[in-house]
Amino acid sequence: MKAVVYEGFGSPDILRCQDVEKPAPGENEVLIKVCAASINPLDWKLMKGGPFLIRILLGLGKPKIRRPGVDVAGEVEAIGRNVRQFKPGDEVFGTCMGAFAEYATSASVFGLKSALVIKPENVTFDQAASAPVAALTALQGLRDKGRIQAGQQVLVNGAAGGVGTFAVQIAKLFGAHVTGVCSAGNVNLVRSIGADRVIDYIRNDFTQSGERYDLILDCVGNRSLSACRRVLNPQGTLVLVGAPDRATGIVARTIGALVWSRLGTKKMLFFIARMNKEDLTTVGEFMATGKVTPVIDKRFSLSEAREAFQYMEKGHARGKVVITLACKSETQGTG
Repeated sequence: MKAVVYEGFGSPDILRCQDVEKPAPGENEVLIKVCAASINPLDWKLMKGGPFLIRILLGLGKPKIRRPGVDVAGEVEAIGRNVRQFKPGDEVFGTCMGAFAEYATSASVFGLKSALVIKPENVTFDQAASAPVAALTALQGLRDKGRIQAGQQVLVNGAAGGVGTFAVQIAKLFGAHVTGVCSAGNVNLVRSIGADRVIDYIRNDFTQSGERYDLILDCVGNRSLSACRRVLNPQGTLVLVGAPDRATGIVARTIGALVWSRLGTKKMLFFIARMNKEDLTTVGEFMATGKVTPVIDKRFSLSEAREAFQYMEKGHARGKVVITLACKSETQGTG
């Protein structure tokens, strides 16, 4: 089968689409015929080796993880003998390792656990593959960490990105008044997915305005903690889901959030989404009922994975970038 692989850390130039052995599912695993997969910042940061602290976990020499791709949607090809939830032919979506391939298994790798659920019939493979990491990050960040409530003033910094486009729509579902921060070229997009107000970050710094917010979901980490804290209401919460690439930047923001949270009633916290079937099912229902529509910027073939990563690295993707593969059900639409 064809799969995207890399043998060392580096830029997208190290990616190769080549023939590898087709995997077999373990006793508790399923084999997925991949129909679509999407790129997350996690994918290209793992490829680059990430900050030094992450490099220690991934392998100081050659990477331990050599097959990119976490978000997946496809058809169950085969199941392990202990699997009861799925059967061959089921259409599923969720997370696994090595999703940029014709086939992938739901095996856990280095503590990165797989989570799969049945894909709603009226949701395309492209749409389903775009959702897992980004949508769960938005949902859990707003609902579980931010404790979002109807009528609150919510700001999404990075509203045109993968997490941001889901966050704007999910925040509206919870009844919040949503302000989205993005570039000028994405203002109409962010407004079209439900934002009540949109701020062009080039022309206006949201931390310098007189507006105050009950909840800020920061997807890019391009403003200081003190500046963000300044525009929170007295009981407000800042949820950080984006941070600088350098390990020192991540650690500094995490520690800074803990320190600032102890000073007064405003809360600040950094979190990483937890992949689970319950929340994936909720996201699937959101998409099936039309309450949330994934924003897909570009689609690439498996052989164009290098170009897809290069596009993502530029940092200007609107919503999600998807890798598509031919499947029998692709007649259902393009998403």
